[in-house]
Amino acid sequence: MSGLHRAALPALGAAILFGASTPFAKQLLGEGQSPSLPFLLAGLLYLGSGFGLALIRLIRDRGWKPSGIARQEWPWLLGAITFGGVLGPLLLMVGLSHTTASTASLFLNLESVLTAVLAWLVFRESTDRRIVLGMALIVLGGAVLAWPSGEAVVSGIGPLALAGACLAWAIDNNLTRKVSASDALFIAGSKGMVAGCVNTGLGFALGASWPALPLLSSALLIGFFGYGLSLVLFVLALRELGTARTGAYFSTAPFVGAAIAIAVFGESTSTAFWIATGLMSVGVWLHLTERHAHEHTHEELSHGHAHHHDEHHQHLHDVEWDGVEPHTHDHLHTKLKHKHAHFPDVHHRHSHS
Repeated sequence: MSGLHRAALPALGAAILFGASTPFAKQLLGEGQSPSLPFLLAGLLYLGSGFGLALIRLIRDRGWKPSGIARQEWPWLLGAITFGGVLGPLLLMVGLSHTTASTASLFLNLESVLTAVLAWLVFRESTDRRIVLGMALIVLGGAVLAWPSGEAVVSGIGPLALAGACLAWAIDNNLTRKVSASDALFIAGSKGMVAGCVNTGLGFALGASWPALPLLSSALLIGFFGYGLSLVLFVLALRELGTARTGAYFSTAPFVGAAIAIAVFGESTSTAFWIATGLMSVGVWLHLTERHAHEHTHEELSHGHAHHHDEHHQHLHDVEWDGVEPHTHDHLHTKLKHKHAHFPDVHHRHSHS
């Protein structure tokens, strides 16, 4: 598998984990739940992410160490946490309380569209017609899969809130790309902690009580895999693919969730499911077979992230190095002009004439 194809694996892995979490999380809601339970459950899922990733980071670093986030990157991270960890979940809960589940699923497909639009128009990420077509097919597949079947919207505020949640997460995705070269565990864990505290606090404020141990442990475990490890992979994908392409791959999550619901919980298949499968498969194929190559210039850049000594990392070390790769340290990229196939990753954020 080529390096370009390997770069897509974290994005697909993130979609698989998040998509798989949805049918299992739905089992926790049950029937006739109180209005506060969705808030509490959302909080527990995020807390499972935050605490789980914090534990992994403690084990990895053999203790608590500084985040390693550069001073100039903190505004981007805090903005991402505000939009993705606070506003997004809040608007989602408001939307879910005023719409049917199928309508909500349809509206949530807006996230990848808004993510790509912001990436292309505001953050000037490069794209081409092949990528736009591939993303459109993936999103269309998700829309077909989630199309409501006879259920009506309860009130106008629901769709508006869901659209707002998608916009908040789209902003979050683009801001997170700005810090994606930093520690993915810290970035994802921070979001999980903030979103978990906000939503759990809202749940208790609305009258929720501590759930039974089976529900609590299940929610934390699902959150660790579906929200924690999934977000770590998403950040790694942002680093290698850029925002729009990562968002497009991640749009396959509804298909994954539907497939698991069919295989594990015995839900029947439908014509819409197989249409969505075909559309998404073609869209992913268009992305996987992309080849974007042209002569481009790397301006001087100083940053730190895990790397191998490839053609973009030919530098000396100021400290003793044991020769093990990948390794992490602050390093300087000198100005370089060359031509090769690439994605809009952390080293290829250049404009196209």
